[in-house]
Amino acid sequence: MFIGLDLGTSGLKGILLDEAQRIVAEATAPLTVSRPQGGWSEQDPADWIAAAEAVFDALSQAHDLGAVAAIGLSGQMHGATLLDAADRVLRPCILWNDTRSYREAAEMDAVPAWRRVTGNIVFPGFTAPKLAWVKSHEPDTFKKVAKVLLPKDYLRLWLTGDHVAEMSDAAGTSWLDTGARDWSDDLLARTELGRDHMPRLVEGSEVSGTLRAELAERWGLRAEVVVAGGGGDNAASAIGVGVVQAGQAFVSLGTSGVLFAANEGYRPDPETAVHTFCHALPGTWHQMGVILAATDALNWFAGLVGQDAAALTIGLGPLQAPGSARFLPYLGGERTPLNDAAIRGAFIGLEHATDWAAATRAVLEGVTFAIRDCRDALAATGTEIHSLLAVGGGSRSDYWLSAVATALDTSVDLPVAGDFGGAFGAARLAMMAATGGGAELAPPPEIARTIEPEAGLTAAFDEGHARYRAAQTAIQGLT
Repeated sequence: MFIGLDLGTSGLKGILLDEAQRIVAEATAPLTVSRPQGGWSEQDPADWIAAAEAVFDALSQAHDLGAVAAIGLSGQMHGATLLDAADRVLRPCILWNDTRSYREAAEMDAVPAWRRVTGNIVFPGFTAPKLAWVKSHEPDTFKKVAKVLLPKDYLRLWLTGDHVAEMSDAAGTSWLDTGARDWSDDLLARTELGRDHMPRLVEGSEVSGTLRAELAERWGLRAEVVVAGGGGDNAASAIGVGVVQAGQAFVSLGTSGVLFAANEGYRPDPETAVHTFCHALPGTWHQMGVILAATDALNWFAGLVGQDAAALTIGLGPLQAPGSARFLPYLGGERTPLNDAAIRGAFIGLEHATDWAAATRAVLEGVTFAIRDCRDALAATGTEIHSLLAVGGGSRSDYWLSAVATALDTSVDLPVAGDFGGAFGAARLAMMAATGGGAELAPPPEIARTIEPEAGLTAAFDEGHARYRAAQTAIQGLT
């Protein structure tokens, strides 16, 4: 049996997978985010450990863990978890959606070496500019930094006692030579760090260490349980839904929005603001268009009007042409294709006829058009999408999926009921590490149904996207 742990922003999820890749037990533990200042987003790593303990408690109560052979890890990317020489946490982790280091990111990105080596823009949410910010604003803390770990790799330290990262997550730090799949000594030196500050690197399907004896004893696991490298949240999700070959893609409507496409090789194009990262399997890469607010935007709007987000979408009926109301979902800046930490969201085109339903449709359309921007950016790099799966909480809304299919003029497949996200992908990577398997253990799930584009509305959605882009330009001029 195999355990997959997914350390998300709002919670930690664990699943227990049997040899037939069936989920036999699962558990979750909630997490909260601290926002002490505008643009800041932090978590206490001690809360991750407490959440992991709660998940292991629940899994062990639901099922005997004595047959577990391996554990896999998935998690939120880019977070800066800073440890001293005794592995003590020096400050709260600065999370992926924290934009305080936008000046430092811009300064780094202006130096050609960063894009040339990493294959990516240096985004404010990435790890390296966060360390530059700490150096400038918290110099005493910076002097004590002995190790920099990504969030899931802090969990790994607790599980194994080892400092280890894997390629897909490390590619989002701005310190990895993404083509060579190794730390860049040059880029580390530019932030006054060295290779000794970084964890050892493994592939996602490789063994990274073994479970500490006291933890194995506590939850009834065998002493020889191995911990796989795992993957960043989206790479692990891709393993979960079997997106490992060129032409395969998925759209994730979660807190953030992601359009993820597997590639046959390393093909960076930083100018598009597309993320080009290592995949969680050896010798593979992927590209992503990323927006910072997807269901986060819908939840924000639901809170604003005092309604339940799901209830807002259920009452929308069949897909309609975009109306006059437009919504720009830039609640905390944007990545693809804008690379703008300062841009903020807006409603435009409101009128007397704009009721709750029209405003809800505008929010869903705004996120959808942002995903279309990602599709266009991926196409500019030469990446083609032949099959598209939908995952994430937003995929429960048929209206939203119909909008995505119509705006992208692409069929959207929905997997059969089940969890194919980061925890499932992490468990699959654990299986690979324990058995020496590969991509054959990550087939696509059975498709329950397919959402086709509404042919009669594709032109209207093209026009709606054009109006969205015009509003985007106008807002950019105000920030």
